[in-house]
Amino acid sequence: MRRLTAVIAAAAFVLAAGCSNGGGARRQVTVFAAASLSDAFKAMTKPFADAHDHDSLTFNFAGSQQLVAQLQQGAKADALATADQPTMASVSVKDRSDIPAVFARNRLVIAVGRGNPKHVQGLADLTRPDLKVVLAAPVVPAGKYARQALAKAGVNVSPVSLEDNVEAVVTKVGLGEADAGIVYVTDAKAGRNVDAVQIPDVDNVVAAYPAVGLRLGSQRAGGEQFVDFLRSPSGQAILRRFGFLPPK
Repeated sequence: MRRLTAVIAAAAFVLAAGCSNGGGARRQVTVFAAASLSDAFKAMTKPFADAHDHDSLTFNFAGSQQLVAQLQQGAKADALATADQPTMASVSVKDRSDIPAVFARNRLVIAVGRGNPKHVQGLADLTRPDLKVVLAAPVVPAGKYARQALAKAGVNVSPVSLEDNVEAVVTKVGLGEADAGIVYVTDAKAGRNVDAVQIPDVDNVVAAYPAVGLRLGSQRAGGEQFVDFLRSPSGQAILRRFGFLPPK
């Protein structure tokens, strides 16, 4: 009987060890995030895991409008971060675990090829017939912000293409498929073969990034913890490193 009791106790110990944080099985926290957040969020994977029982982050990066469409079509996620508040507002209240909170801001620049070979100086230059300009589509937050900036400057641009997310705009400029595009400061900073032309404050638009935990995934608590991490000193330090501005 004692031997049987010892065996049962040992088995219970092994099972408990296997379920502990050090035992291996990590909770997968799924985060849907705007494409412009990809580098900064990837850099948060280890700090978040260290701070939250080694939870593992899984990301889905795309245009904010694409992410919301995926959720509306039944995709599962534990947290959502978009590049604007109107897109976040289109997520059903019943699917959110809390009120969305702004965790970062961003500004616009004109992305040009390395060395600015076309000598673009400002938004007005984007009307030049010798320039191929690419923008994010109007349904994409970066596209909305770009059109607001152009309107403030009184500039009318005819883009050669409209992209599904801001990263695609940066990529086309970096590959030489376009001469210029309006993107976020952070994307121009991270882009390959891309330089940035500043947009004056009077014409610029500040993007606000909200995040919220979701009830749609299997790790609701993990999603809420990730949103809290974004606003923590550690999360804010990472965002600053990638060029994001703090929330108001």
